Amino acid sequence: MSVRDRVRVIEERLLSDNWYILKTTHFEFRRGDGRWQAQHRETYDRGNGAAILLYRLTRRSVIMTRQFRYPAFVNHYDELMIEVPAGLLDEADPETRIRAEAEEEAGYRVGNVRKVCEAFMSPGAVTERLHLFVAEYDPGDKVSDGGGLEHEGEDIEVFELDFDDAIAMVADGRICDAKTIMLLQYAALNLFR
Repeated sequence: MSVRDRVRVIEERLLSDNWYILKTTHFEFRRGDGRWQAQHRETYDRGNGAAILLYRLTRRSVIMTRQFRYPAFVNHYDELMIEVPAGLLDEADPETRIRAEAEEEAGYRVGNVRKVCEAFMSPGAVTERLHLFVAEYDPGDKVSDGGGLEHEGEDIEVFELDFDDAIAMVADGRICDAKTIMLLQYAALNLFR
């Protein structure tokens, strides 16, 4: 159901393009009762991304990364963030990009990847749509230590984690990254039953 005919952009102004694009927009939205309502929003456009859960059924394990996230830090999160490998598409198709991210960040060259869904992580302010994937890994798929790209400021620790421990870490708050939680919950329902 398209809402294109319910939105009238009045004014859009660029606030910043220092890292990504931050805009402020004045628009009118036609409400369900037919009345037009003036609204104002800021949107942060950082592009779309992809994330992948690397899992191994025979060991009941997953590959995780641990890295510093400044926005979480300024919101009083004083730990390194535990996450699945992920990255922005940078104009590549999602499957191509996530294969590259799995290798850059985790050091695994994955074979079959399966897309499980797409999701907006914070649609009230951020335009990013994430493409979420899963792939089974094997020790023979490891081609490097991973760690990310230094010129992008990445300093990523890679580790294997027992799946049940990962689920416990979601429950106790040690894993608090949304894309990682979503993929672990998908795995609990569909892979590690």
